[in-house]
Amino acid sequence: MNAFKLFEKIVCKLRIRHAYQYQDTLIRNSYNELSEKKKLTKEQKKEIQSFYKSMIGKKVTLICHEYFYSRTGIYSKKYIPKSLYHAELLPKANNMAYHDAYEDKNMIDILAPNVKHPHTILKRMNGYFYYENKPVSKQEAIDLCQNINYAIIKPVLSYSGKGIKGLEVNNGKTNINGMTIEQLFDAYGSDFQIQERLKQHEKMNQLNATSVNTLRILTYRSDMEILLIYSVVRIGRSGEVIDNQGAGGISTIIGEDGKLGKYAFGGYSDDKVEKTDSGTILEGFEIPSYHKAIETVKQLHYQLPFFNLIGWDVAIDEEGDPVIIEWNSPQLSQSAFGPGFGKYTERIIKEIWPRKNTRYYY
Repeated sequence: MNAFKLFEKIVCKLRIRHAYQYQDTLIRNSYNELSEKKKLTKEQKKEIQSFYKSMIGKKVTLICHEYFYSRTGIYSKKYIPKSLYHAELLPKANNMAYHDAYEDKNMIDILAPNVKHPHTILKRMNGYFYYENKPVSKQEAIDLCQNINYAIIKPVLSYSGKGIKGLEVNNGKTNINGMTIEQLFDAYGSDFQIQERLKQHEKMNQLNATSVNTLRILTYRSDMEILLIYSVVRIGRSGEVIDNQGAGGISTIIGEDGKLGKYAFGGYSDDKVEKTDSGTILEGFEIPSYHKAIETVKQLHYQLPFFNLIGWDVAIDEEGDPVIIEWNSPQLSQSAFGPGFGKYTERIIKEIWPRKNTRYYY
């Protein structure tokens, strides 16, 4: 091995180690904020380490197991440590060299034109403007966006709902901090989009009417088979535009019959709840067109060969049709859903582990 290759290998290992330390610190801080904490027994610790050593040949940190055990009241050896997941499993499952381009929200309707998407009014891509998918100058974009009602503006490379705001423009003046439409364009920079607000199904409105409440569906591609790992529904809080947990929303599991579980979970240290802010009881609430949404994302997954593990955000519109909002390399919903990849945990980890880590080794 020449000196450069050796140096590269050392740097990559240091980056992976840093990713482990960073994620473990985050979950440890969340664990410390919980009102009720549980500790693993000696037997449980032994069972977890034996489970992981049989699959990846090494021990794992146990803080995630203690965190999810404390939060849900359910012990399982199958919880996947956030550090292991983000540092190694996710970049082994997905080719991270393609990550930013494919997860750019402005690219979704281009990469998947044969499914429903929210109607996009304006895109800015790498500084270029497209109005109704036709290239326009900045001044033309400003002139065309002088009056907009009931829309959403969002950055296209952000996560957890950051920067997403409801937008209305009246004679060039926006409802966002009193900015003009030109000032708003400048504030959002070279990559953003403006979309019409989606009119969701009346049943989804019952969960929360101010946000589009989306299904987060996790699928995994195993050769020619698309596995459904889990589905949860994300629900916004009263008066909020977005449903992400990172922005205060809650989420709960969707069963195989399309009905919701008993509890929903919010932020990492929030208490679980049994009903939404609108008063809707979660347990037994049926998601409209649930199985149609599952089949849509399963078929779509085959069109994204660089990503074996995909999190889909899917809305249900007024007509009961699934609408693809976005896809991403996802977090795991181990509070709302349960441990790891559920019944596929061992199968998926054993398939993923021998692959190259594409985040650090291109």
